[in-house]
Amino acid sequence: MSNLDYLNSGKVRNDWSLAEIEAIYNQPFNDLLFAAQLIHRQNFNPNEVQTSTLLSIKTGACPEDCAYCPQSGHYNTGLSKEKLMAVQKVIEKAQQAKKNGATRFCMGAAWRSPREKDLDVVIEMVRQVKDLGLETCVTLGMLTDEQAGKLAEAGLDYYNHNLDTSPEYYEQIITTRSYEHRLDTLQNVRDAGINVCSGGIIGMGEKINDRYGLIKQLANMPEHPQSVPINMLVAVPGTPLGEVEKLDEFDFIRMIATARIVMPKSYVRLSAGREDMNEQTQALCYFAGANSIFYGEKLLTTANPEAEADSILFKRLGIQPEQRHHSKEQIEEEAAEIVAKGVTKAAEEATASKKPLFYDATEVN
Repeated sequence: MSNLDYLNSGKVRNDWSLAEIEAIYNQPFNDLLFAAQLIHRQNFNPNEVQTSTLLSIKTGACPEDCAYCPQSGHYNTGLSKEKLMAVQKVIEKAQQAKKNGATRFCMGAAWRSPREKDLDVVIEMVRQVKDLGLETCVTLGMLTDEQAGKLAEAGLDYYNHNLDTSPEYYEQIITTRSYEHRLDTLQNVRDAGINVCSGGIIGMGEKINDRYGLIKQLANMPEHPQSVPINMLVAVPGTPLGEVEKLDEFDFIRMIATARIVMPKSYVRLSAGREDMNEQTQALCYFAGANSIFYGEKLLTTANPEAEADSILFKRLGIQPEQRHHSKEQIEEEAAEIVAKGVTKAAEEATASKKPLFYDATEVN
């Protein structure tokens, strides 16, 4: 077996070197896609894609200075500041997302880190979205271990916190938060038992080694992120990266395939930038191992292909939205929880109204 055959074997590892990732990324394009597709088929249904919907629950005026972000309070991008969205409005959006076929509902807030009073509101959103039968994901900035624990208790399924780029290039993109801050938050999330969603952005003016470095950081975590979003920069006028040169789409496809090979059991999400991709590029990304997308008209504040366009492309490619399959034990547990919640609610209502829960046959009128 050659060294490249070993690297393309789909073995789960957490000790990747930069040279190994470089070798995978730079192999002939057809060989790279073939290896990625084989590994993809070993771990997933190749004709299913997990669909998520992302909603900005608090937009604008973020104190961070991320050079790509229109929500940063450091830049004038014409984006207005909005308050934290009301819980009921979020639930209405989640209901519509489920109706449109999403299986996961993601909520994003433009914060450095959440205040406790705001976290309480988000926790209620998480609980009510889960009651709809959707998986839940939030991205709220940095978390303490205590905050991660509270979100875990609420039943949060995923927490998104991207590394964005390599450690070496990071300070060219963000100065208000260190790389270690990001790694610490991800560790707090893992320790709380929440699934990690973490990836990065390609096309921010980084060198090719920085792309290898991003993949290395993700793949050498104590546990591979369960979800790995790979974003193509959406250059927003008014941000420091507003005029950056557009990324070669073959480089983007190589990143998707490399992520699939070195993190074989992770969902690889084809994320921001799809609005600028033609159908052929997206199809190659799916072939390279992308099996998750954001489904809907907007990603926080940037455009995204509409759900109808995705459905048409899925049909042409023979792809189906992934369906969540629950075991008999899971179904029984969920049914028991629903019954228990119903009994508890009835008891609380009866206590609040000071009426007995059952009819008293001995009571004299």
